[in-house]
Amino acid sequence: MVARTRIDPAAGREAVLAVARARREGTMADRASQRLASRFLAQVLADRAPGHSVEVRVPPHCAVQAVPGPRHRRGTPSAVVEMTPETWFDLATGAVGWEQARAAGLVRASGERADLSPWLPLMTVP
Repeated sequence: MVARTRIDPAAGREAVLAVARARREGTMADRASQRLASRFLAQVLADRAPGHSVEVRVPPHCAVQAVPGPRHRRGTPSAVVEMTPETWFDLATGAVGWEQARAAGLVRASGERADLSPWLPLMTVP
């Protein structure tokens, strides 16, 4: 992940809830909450699917290597998944499913291990 320190779970959950609240109200959460929520959800993915065979990119907020398999060492990994922070939030919280997001062109995924559906959603929000 971009950050070298782990995000406190309570702070991460609060950021996810702040983004969810703002979206329900039809507004945008502040950039700091969006960034923290994206990074926290990436951390949860890396914890649940430990490994280095897929790089999940959520520019400009974060990138994380996850999913068991061959270790990526240099250059572009053999499996890359990239999406916007909004799509990442929707996938990670179950607002949209993996296949639905792929079919809509919201996710760019390449490589044989680039299917994140076994690990999604990462958390649910009220």
